[in-house]
Amino acid sequence: MIDHALLRPESTRDSFKRLCAEAKKYRFYSVCVNPAWVKFCAEELRGTDIKVVAVVSFPFGQMTSKMKALEASEAIENGAAEIDMVMNLGAFKSQDYEYVREDIKAVVEAVRGSVVKVIIEAGYLTDDEVIKACEIAKRSGASFVKTATGFGPSGATVYQVYLMRKAVGENFGVKASGGIRSLRDALLMIATGANRIGSSSSVRIVEECMSVQTNK
Repeated sequence: MIDHALLRPESTRDSFKRLCAEAKKYRFYSVCVNPAWVKFCAEELRGTDIKVVAVVSFPFGQMTSKMKALEASEAIENGAAEIDMVMNLGAFKSQDYEYVREDIKAVVEAVRGSVVKVIIEAGYLTDDEVIKACEIAKRSGASFVKTATGFGPSGATVYQVYLMRKAVGENFGVKASGGIRSLRDALLMIATGANRIGSSSSVRIVEECMSVQTNK
C-alpha cells in the first residue's frame, strides 16, 4: 500500500538509487519521484513489479493545463505507471470549478488510462471544500484523491481522510500523504479509509511493523 517517496529538490542520484533498493527490499508498491528521476528509477526497478509514480505540477499546481498534460504524458513515456497531479488551488478557491474539472481531465486524457491521483492540499480547505474537491476529481476521471503534497500547511489528518472517503465512496482511491512517519500513523489512516499511503518514512514504518510481528 506504500508509495515510497523522495521529493526533496536537493536529492542526488545516490539517494534515488537507495530509494529503489529500499523499495525492492521492502516490497513497496511504488516509488514516488519528480519527473526528472522517473527514467532513472524505472531502469533501477526493471524486472520487478514495483511501479514508478510521478508527481505533476508539484508542489503548487499552478502550471497551465496544457503543461500539466505534457509533463504527465512525458512521465508515462519515461516509465511512470501513475501520476500524482496537484489541483489548481487558486482556481478552486475562486470557485472556478469548471476550470479545475477541465484541468484534471486534461491530465487524465493525456495519460490514456494510467492511474491519476489528484492532490487537493486539504490543509488549505474547509470541510465543505474537501468534499467538493473530491467530487470534482471523481467526476473528472481521476482514480484517487490525495491529501497533501507534504509542502503545504499540514500533512494528512485522520479527519481529512475520513471526509475524503465519505465524499468518494467505497470504490475510489484515497491516498494519505504528508507527515506519516510511524506505523501508528499509517494504520490510523488505513483504518479511516486510505487505501494508499505516501511517505518518505516508509522504511521506518515497515521496520516497526516487522518488529511488532517478531515480538508477538
